[in-house]
Amino acid sequence: MGGIGGAREIGDERVATTGPIPAQRTAADAYRVSEDQLRRARMVVARNSGNRDDLRQLLDMLGLISANPDQPPPVTR
Repeated sequence: MGGIGGAREIGDERVATTGPIPAQRTAADAYRVSEDQLRRARMVVARNSGNRDDLRQLLDMLGLISANPDQPPPVTR
């Protein structure tokens, strides 16, 4: 593993890393996602689900939809 602004190895390749180090995320940040991230996550689940019931169950388990239509999903922006 490389240091700050150094290089790190991925498999047999060395990849240069540059730029600032991102700030450490807190537990509260885990629930902060962009609308685009939510949309992309839902699309991935939809593409890989077997049917409507499977899709609804997976989205609910992942917190991408709410079990109660009157409330927002657990993972929100």
